[in-house]
Amino acid sequence: MIEWYKKVVFENYANFKGRARRSEYWYFALANGIISIALIITGLIIGGLLGDVATGGIIGYGLFILYTFATLIPGLAVIARRMHDIDKSGWYYCVAFIPFAGGIWLLILLCTEGNYGSNQYGSDPKNDVEEINEIGKVELQ
Repeated sequence: MIEWYKKVVFENYANFKGRARRSEYWYFALANGIISIALIITGLIIGGLLGDVATGGIIGYGLFILYTFATLIPGLAVIARRMHDIDKSGWYYCVAFIPFAGGIWLLILLCTEGNYGSNQYGSDPKNDVEEINEIGKVELQ
């Protein structure tokens, strides 16, 4: 999970070209959610230690907002690359702004398996899995 997160945030920070596998997007989303919750909890703990939970909440939410702004561009980039994997434009993310049905439709698109082989946005990212697996093997040895 950490390898996928690092790949999105550090290697492809503002890369809106190419394709992203489902696992790349969902592991990024999972790590992003865990880090966001941890930041808020950390702020509340700090507030508890200071004796003022309201101040801790402000610190926690402040950390959360800073983190959200720091990961906004990589988040949008991985969504665009995920849309490219199913042969759709990155602008399909805007479907989320359609009330009620838009979010469901976007969720379905994000869960859809990518096209096999190359498409207009690049080569199949499943062929690049060996690169991630090699990183994991090096760390295990």
